[in-house]
Amino acid sequence: MVRRIRVGVILMIVSAFLTATGQLMWKIGTERMIFLPIGFLFYGFGAIFMIKSLEKEKISVVYPLMSVGYLISVVYGKIFFNEVISIKTIFALGFIIVGVFFNSYGK
Repeated sequence: MVRRIRVGVILMIVSAFLTATGQLMWKIGTERMIFLPIGFLFYGFGAIFMIKSLEKEKISVVYPLMSVGYLISVVYGKIFFNEVISIKTIFALGFIIVGVFFNSYGK
């Protein structure tokens, strides 16, 4: 059985990455102003990718994929700000991932 490449899903995951990166730049930009416009660029490109994703797939499938941004944000927090990742955070992220999988699987 050949599975088609779900371009809309890929675009939404890229959108989640770009918007999370834009928000990271805003956070860094509170101390170093040069990062604020970079954050707006990332966030803007994330919005463009989201719009393209919504053109290609059902909203009920792709929009929940934006929650991948939470996972990316936790990783960014650990890498850039040395934030602690608790067991509660790991379980919460696990629930998000499982929920997105079940929502998108087979649609």
